[in-house]
Amino acid sequence: MPLQNRVLPDGEIVAIGARGLMMGNRGGALHDANRRLGRRRWVSKQWICCRLAFNDRHRAVMAPNRYTELFFLDEATALAAGHRPCFECRRQEFLWFAALWATAAGKAGRATAGEMDAVLQAERIDATGRKVVWQAPPDDLPSGTIVRHAGEPHLVLAGWLLPWSPEGYGTEIPRPEGTIDVLTPRSTVAVLSAGYCPMLHPSAGTAA
Repeated sequence: MPLQNRVLPDGEIVAIGARGLMMGNRGGALHDANRRLGRRRWVSKQWICCRLAFNDRHRAVMAPNRYTELFFLDEATALAAGHRPCFECRRQEFLWFAALWATAAGKAGRATAGEMDAVLQAERIDATGRKVVWQAPPDDLPSGTIVRHAGEPHLVLAGWLLPWSPEGYGTEIPRPEGTIDVLTPRSTVAVLSAGYCPMLHPSAGTAA
């Protein structure tokens, strides 16, 4: 029976058997002693995405009194859900992301983790705890953004949309006209527009 620890692009945490390429957490434990999730879906504003392996560390998933390990298809999925690169295990990606965050905001240097987390919290979750979704013309969105098209998540890649699934991406379709629902937070989309390239599942390259 799969554990409830796989994250969808809209931030929901579900129990599915598909494995992802990245791990992460939301600041603490969401599970009980029986490795079941309670009602809350985050502990702090620090939502990070991490490497699956780092410094030969080994630990039991959803161990008692430890943070809840969450898993993502790839980094684009994690970013859409509202996570950002981890400073410890993905330091170079974090520094790159933080520098581009400042560039997108018209500032020098790099944004701090706290600054980014505060903004992302407001951009990923509304006052009722629901996912924040916003609209934009598809042609204004950079590669790596995840949108909702025909009721389902799709990855923006070059001039295409690739259907998202827990196992990978499907056959590309042209970007539609008009506006589209965007799942990736606004500030993260700005970072992508500034040049950040998230790690994508290999099926994205196959599809495109």
